[in-house]
Amino acid sequence: MNLWELFSLQGTLFALMLIGAWLKRRGIVNENGRRCLTDLCINVVLPCNIFQSYLVKYDPELLKSGALLLAASVLMQVPCLAINAFLYNRCPPQRKSVLQFSTIVPNSGFLGNPIAEGIYGAAGVMRASFFLLPMRIMMWSVGMAYFTAGEKTDRRKVIRNVLTHPCLVAVYLGLLCMVTQVRLPRVLTETVRYVSACNSALSLFIVGMVLADGKPAEIFRRDTLGISALRLVLLPGIMFGIGRLLGLDTMSLGVSVLMIGMPAGALSAVFAARYGADAPFATRSVVVTTLLSMLTLPLWCWLIGT
Repeated sequence: MNLWELFSLQGTLFALMLIGAWLKRRGIVNENGRRCLTDLCINVVLPCNIFQSYLVKYDPELLKSGALLLAASVLMQVPCLAINAFLYNRCPPQRKSVLQFSTIVPNSGFLGNPIAEGIYGAAGVMRASFFLLPMRIMMWSVGMAYFTAGEKTDRRKVIRNVLTHPCLVAVYLGLLCMVTQVRLPRVLTETVRYVSACNSALSLFIVGMVLADGKPAEIFRRDTLGISALRLVLLPGIMFGIGRLLGLDTMSLGVSVLMIGMPAGALSAVFAARYGADAPFATRSVVVTTLLSMLTLPLWCWLIGT
């Protein structure tokens, strides 16, 4: 994919976001509707998209790439946790939790999969699913703890939520089907394919609806510049170095850097509102990093040589 094709893809994705923002602004989809669409995407559409990516001929090299991506993702958590431990200690507690969550949780689920699929096809989605495994575990364990530090939490419930997350279940089942090469009924594979085809549009509609919550006059403030630089420049730069040290192939390196270089996770705004953190700041961070990522992601693709 050359640079012009990449910008064309970015333009398509941005247009889908604008449709989502328009739907929210016009009241065609209200806040309850957005939550329903989010649940539909996380629990049904995205798992189908992940599962379909594994319905390919078994190749040991894919598992080798997946193992390296898992290792890279685990190693990437070390600098993220170090940043969270030391960088935000002077921030107010309500803002600190948002910054910590945004550091370890990029918007790779909603925005990352469509971009990985658009650039690399189903192979990109498969590699992204391997890479995102540790990040999903971190999101529902450490990430939640940032917001619920003062509340009593059930560890067994946290573990159960992590292990039974629909996206992780899709990885388990997909790996099983790829390794065993079982022939699934056509009615099942076609159903999965049709649902999977909704992923890019629905995911980006949801991102656009989040963007619509930001007021244009209040979006670009100095307080969001730091998390934008960290989320879009520094962290993918660290990931690039880790990937090169591990000897990742070009596609795996590209997927890993792009997944880390995604904007702040939209769930940060949801959790901030739910647990009494700085929700306005969380929303601004999601909006600003999403808009700026339209510039930084093509640059990372160019540097990687995609």
